[in-house]
Parts: sequence; C-alpha cells; structure tokens
Amino acid sequence: MYITKFSRLGAHVIKGLTRGETPTPRVQYTQFLYSRPLQDLKHRFFSSTAAGNAQEGGDEDKEKISVTFVDKDGEEKQIKVPIGMSMLEAAHENDIELEGACEGSLACSTCHVIVMDMEYYNKLEDPADEENDMLDLAFGLTETSRLGCQVIAKPELDGLRLALPAATRNFAVDGYKPKPH
Repeated sequence: MYITKFSRLGAHVIKGLTRGETPTPRVQYTQFLYSRPLQDLKHRFFSSTAAGNAQEGGDEDKEKISVTFVDKDGEEKQIKVPIGMSMLEAAHENDIELEGACEGSLACSTCHVIVMDMEYYNKLEDPADEENDMLDLAFGLTETSRLGCQVIAKPELDGLRLALPAATRNFAVDGYKPKPH
C-alpha cells in the first residue's frame, strides 16, 4: 500500500516537472528522496530505536540477563533472556523442554520450575493466589517452586538458575508435549 502511494506521488512529481511547474514543498521532499542514494536513506528514514542501540554496541547485552536452566538429567543450558520476557517464553525460544500447555494463561502447572537459590527466589514478587492454586497441582513441588510463565526477567535476576522437575502433570493429554508457538 505504501509503495503504491509512494509510486503515485513520484509519478505526479515527474508529470509536474515535465510541464515546467514549480515544485511544492511536498514535491521538493520527494525529489530529495529520489535524489539520495538508498544507503543514505535507510538509516535516516527507516531506523528504529532498537537498531540504533545495536549500532552503538554493548547496549543489547544490558537489556538481557543470564539464566541457566538445569534439566532433570542435570545438564545445564545457559541462555540470555531479554528484560520483561517470561521464563516460559525464553525456554520455548531456546528449545528448552518446558511444556507450558496453557501458553502462560495460569490454567496449568506444566511450566513449573524450581528456583535453585533462595537469594534469587526472594527477589521475585510473591506469587498471586492463582499461581499458588496451580502450583498445588505441580509435580515435585518445593519451597522455591514457581511457574515459568510468572517469572519475568528483570535486571536483579541476572544469574538466575532454574531446575526443571523430573515430570509434569498435564491432565489434558498425559505424556504429550505440544510444540511451542
């Protein structure tokens, strides 16, 4: 749609110039766009804040924290998680087997994780009643158990270690592991 409108505007400019008309400010702007090399334009007109931060270097690591997932066999996988992302989403993006059957809607306990260090557990917000209700259904519940969909990455959680329980209780389809979306 934008390309079509932009093309029409260019056609109007060309027609006006061939007739000898004086360019309007809109036409002058369009002439400027057409007269500039594409590589000059992409940074001026099509940049975003995220791209700007990435170019400065080092800022993107400040927006992520380090989280280690420990599976039932004791194997560890360290990943970088963007601030504001849930541990369930982070696990899905990094091919970590954390089920999340309800897709983070607090309707199951299949994204149950165990915070391995009490210091980090105390930095988390207290679980809501809905989360506690679902945790009561979780397999292998501990004092530091949480739902991965409710643990949100924030700077003070950098270095967090989460253990995955040996099993989950998925009442809908026992043993079936749906692929994350």
